[in-house]
Amino acid sequence: MPEDQPGTGPGTGPVAVPDLVPAPVSARFGGDRCALTDPLLLAGPGTGDTARWLRRELGAATGWELPAPAGAERSAEDRQVIRLALRPDLAERHGPEWHEVHVGDRGVLLEGADPAGVFRAAQTLRQLLGPDAFRRAPLRPGGRAWTLPVGDVLDGPRFAWRGLMLDVARHFLPKDGVLRYLDLLAAHKLNVLHLHLTDDQGWRIHIARHPRLTEVGAWRPRSRWGHRASPLWNDTPHGGFYTHDDIREIVAYAAERHVRVVPEIDIPGHSQAAVAAYPELGNTDAVDTSSLTVWEDWGISENVLAPTEAVLRFYEGVFEEVLELFPPEVSPFVHIGGDECPKHQWRRSPTAQDRIRELGVGDEDGLQSWFVRHFDRWLAARGRRLIGWDEILEGGLADGAAVSSWRGYAGGVAAAEAGHDVVMCPEQQVYLDHRQDGGPDEPVPIGYVRTLEDVYRFEPVPPELSPEAARHVLGAQANVWTEVMENQDRVDYQVFPRLAAFAEVVWSPLPEPAARDFASFEARMATHYARLDALGVAYRPPAGPRPWQRRPGVLGRPIEGAPPGV
Repeated sequence: MPEDQPGTGPGTGPVAVPDLVPAPVSARFGGDRCALTDPLLLAGPGTGDTARWLRRELGAATGWELPAPAGAERSAEDRQVIRLALRPDLAERHGPEWHEVHVGDRGVLLEGADPAGVFRAAQTLRQLLGPDAFRRAPLRPGGRAWTLPVGDVLDGPRFAWRGLMLDVARHFLPKDGVLRYLDLLAAHKLNVLHLHLTDDQGWRIHIARHPRLTEVGAWRPRSRWGHRASPLWNDTPHGGFYTHDDIREIVAYAAERHVRVVPEIDIPGHSQAAVAAYPELGNTDAVDTSSLTVWEDWGISENVLAPTEAVLRFYEGVFEEVLELFPPEVSPFVHIGGDECPKHQWRRSPTAQDRIRELGVGDEDGLQSWFVRHFDRWLAARGRRLIGWDEILEGGLADGAAVSSWRGYAGGVAAAEAGHDVVMCPEQQVYLDHRQDGGPDEPVPIGYVRTLEDVYRFEPVPPELSPEAARHVLGAQANVWTEVMENQDRVDYQVFPRLAAFAEVVWSPLPEPAARDFASFEARMATHYARLDALGVAYRPPAGPRPWQRRPGVLGRPIEGAPPGV
């Protein structure tokens, strides 16, 4: 990088040009501009996925064909060029996904430590070209000259796990919506999509050997309209599921964008949809499961899985199909939930009580731990890693398991200090279903008030962690639970613009010793809102919801007697 231009980045002040989100590690720009009209595309070995993406996405917005030169590279000497190249030394010096972007007067060079790094560099190029580069067709007939600032960017991620959990069980998001969210993750340099595929209110993945899971478990006759305290109902039947081919398409689409997909099959709680489909999965000696239906309401159902060998075999069959659909190179982790498992039925079940004595696990918490440990060993034997919500700590942490710490930081701290990997996703900071403002116009206001700035101030590594334990923090993810999000626009409203703030937290380096500069981020968001507009994202405007984004008369969950801000 040239040394005669001032360096900028999240630790040294705002990035003057061109309002990159998330902020890069280092950006150096002068006052010159490069005008691109119809550049060639030179793709070096190992960069083919990014070349295809550029031709498809950037080509659609600009009208460029982005042809490769017909002959040797010298044929490109009199043409502007976008070059893609791997730079292994970037991996040696910095790590995976690092990249450099060099803009000169004759074109652009994108260099990455690995193919993912080249792809992240292409995302930076798209932002440098301006918001119109995010559209699906050129805005002006006959094309135009696209300009970008001459200079250099060095960039790379703070964390390896930068994710979004999308709950498609409570309200189903069709396949095209999932593909769209993969594009939105990629645009923000996020790299994990955690799909919450099963819950009390729906089962969303076809399992060939157990077809009733979707024939019965994927559908409910109606849904609560608002929080469970609301007296309103939506009487339109709701449901849907992903076929095997849908999942294969999602996984392949994610891989092209260097996004890992983490499937979640929730056990042993949050399982009423499965028990409705196959009543023998439930605690039949404690409750009559024959008349159960997919749950229409929100909350935590008491209908949990029975702790029997037959149930283990059933779910081994489920996971065998899941592993076939989510290959290890895209999905090294498999999430088993493990959260919010009521023990009432186990306490009343003679079978469960006999199981506790037989296994010598002490109590119902120990029985849940046995359930988790079984699948921990089962997944490990097949080359995968189990990850679960921090309730898997109850009764003892499963060996080798990683923890999604959602009930604050405590579970993650305990797990990391014990040598287990952790993904930080505390409810109070990064649950994006929580309301964004305390005003009366927020649609179905849920939980804590967490503004754009609140999310921007989130710190994934709590200060009480020892340096050794801090290395076990893989990263963080924002969670989106969809009980009160009935369609894609509602999901957009809750997720954006806060996901942009979250992306900067997990990508950009933490400034030392100063705190993150929210004023800089807010200023850069002025440009980023235009990118979101071009992408068709129905985000919450800074001034508050638009009239059609409100839900007057639909009750949410304000927390009575809570401290200010809740």
